[in-house]
Amino acid sequence: MQKNKVIAADDAIAFIGDNAVVTTTGFVQSCIPEALHAALERRFVNTGAPRGLTLIMCAGAGDSKGLGTGRLHHEGLLRRVIAANFGRMPKVAEAAQANKIQGYNLPQGIIAKLYRSCAAGSPGLFSKVGLHTYVDPRLGGGKVNEVTTEDIVKLVEVEGAEWLFYKATSIDVALIRATSADPSGNLSMEKEALTLDVQAQAMAAHNNGGIVIAQVERIVEHGSIRPKDVKVPGILVDCVVVAEPEMHRMNYGVTYNPSLAGEVRVPVEGMPRMALDERKIIARRAAFELPPNGVINLGVGAPDGVAAVANEEKVTPFIVMTTEAGAVGGVLAGGSSFGSSANAHSILDQNMMFDFYHGGGLDLTVLGMAECDGHGNVNTSRFGGRLNGCGGFIDISQNARAVVFAGTFTAGGLDVAIEDGKVRIRKEGRARKFVRDVEQITFAGKFAASRSQPVLYVTERCVFQLTPDGLELIEVAPGIDIERDILPHMDFAPIINRPQPMNPRIFVDEPMDLMSDLMNLRLAERVSYDAERNILFVNLEGYAIRKKADVADLQRALVDACIKAGRRVNAVVNHDGCRIAEDLYDYWAAMIEHMMTHHYDSTARYTTSTFMRLKMQEALSKRGLLPHIYERADEAHTAVRAASGSSAVAHAETAVANGTGR
Repeated sequence: MQKNKVIAADDAIAFIGDNAVVTTTGFVQSCIPEALHAALERRFVNTGAPRGLTLIMCAGAGDSKGLGTGRLHHEGLLRRVIAANFGRMPKVAEAAQANKIQGYNLPQGIIAKLYRSCAAGSPGLFSKVGLHTYVDPRLGGGKVNEVTTEDIVKLVEVEGAEWLFYKATSIDVALIRATSADPSGNLSMEKEALTLDVQAQAMAAHNNGGIVIAQVERIVEHGSIRPKDVKVPGILVDCVVVAEPEMHRMNYGVTYNPSLAGEVRVPVEGMPRMALDERKIIARRAAFELPPNGVINLGVGAPDGVAAVANEEKVTPFIVMTTEAGAVGGVLAGGSSFGSSANAHSILDQNMMFDFYHGGGLDLTVLGMAECDGHGNVNTSRFGGRLNGCGGFIDISQNARAVVFAGTFTAGGLDVAIEDGKVRIRKEGRARKFVRDVEQITFAGKFAASRSQPVLYVTERCVFQLTPDGLELIEVAPGIDIERDILPHMDFAPIINRPQPMNPRIFVDEPMDLMSDLMNLRLAERVSYDAERNILFVNLEGYAIRKKADVADLQRALVDACIKAGRRVNAVVNHDGCRIAEDLYDYWAAMIEHMMTHHYDSTARYTTSTFMRLKMQEALSKRGLLPHIYERADEAHTAVRAASGSSAVAHAETAVANGTGR
């Protein structure tokens, strides 16, 4: 006989006992089992029970004003919280800061994957995620206050390498959400924007002998959900609660959007354009780092503007955008729908998306920043007296191939005007973002530099690059004066060599032709040949080698020019203002080796950047190539003239010896 598991919310919540470990689903404002949270709050307010709960959750699940897990702030209800985000439940965060509850702030992807550890009966999870951040036991172990004393993160060594071991906490109750349920508790998620971790959470609670309570929109007949559409099988579900429509919105701002649920595809050409303000300036500059045919992730705030810019510039079909919540492809949504995607290619479970991220699947991420110091450390988790939490920031920033941190230069009242293609600071923000020491290390600059991870810091007025010696100012917006608009508003002095102007197209309110830059369509214009002197001039001033494809495209342009010349050439290369991503110097040197072997008689390179000269010399030396890089153009030209003269004599002597010369 099939059991009917459908009961009222209050009856289901009555099964939760004192001191239970409860996990709940939700991402920012989406996929939240609001009716279950409301019933739990109602029971505690009316009866004083259950007490002393441990709450485990991934991303923040609430509106930051009291809904979602924000309902669980009542004193005595919670004893301990293990979460990636506290900002969506500010009163709970305040209780943690006041030492009224214990708290741990762990990376979102770690918590998502720990559900699987719990389900499998594993004691925990080994990962490199969190090393050298505040999650590292050497920097606090993820504890958020003084009353939190138990170590649930340990530093261990495995085969000579440092790892973190995250202890799994057994789960007693899982509060999950789906769209449809049959009376036996089989769940489908056809109208949900995301699937998140509902299956892993349900299995973790069930296999621990706990209970699983599912909130749904409707009940359907036995057997009406196709087997492959069952996201959580009924064997894992104990109670099914049908929520009122207002308690089962897609998110707090949207009742239902079929394009976010994948039920329909909508045209995106008519999406509104962003106004040309500081947020769009930042998003436009960050968009120049997009890797064609690559996979990217965008954070909330200024970074999610990159999706709108990519759509406006018609480059969206050439990149795959993802969210840590599980959306793959399409046009990423913002606002209350952040985490979902219109016209998504697929929706992965959140824990599986973090498998992809942790394994190095991301080509680029664009993330926000609250504070940054001279070492390149970034803080987004605890600042300004607020416990916000890291969310998926650590998981993503540590494992993406390249990182762009995006945000305004100062905060709190900043007023910027974009006039005649220039930036004018009408009113400076009250709070500095570039500080002497960040309050908490959410991203470890020195650790990233030691791994040659390419990292940029993009603001509306300038761009910095991470180097082994700290932050270097590499670009300045038109209209901005370094001595007036940048240095006085920083607590440290960045490295300054010869900053280049930011691309002027960024500051004009019309399409930028971003496609030409991303696809290197104008690269041949940087190469010219003087047949009389047999010199190939290569102007890489301001050019960014951001990905392997850029190296391949440059080599193709150089080879084509040499083939047209019809002989081996002498090359002069201007690297002033050129940027080679930290992890691509060896690929660049391999290209030079190929050109020297097959097409060049001689070559001379020059740049005013001491850092770039050292990096290029190091890369060339590893391949046994002439490592000298000149500082000035005239030095490079003199060297090539001398080399080309020697080369001409050598060719003449060879011709005479062969009987072909006169």
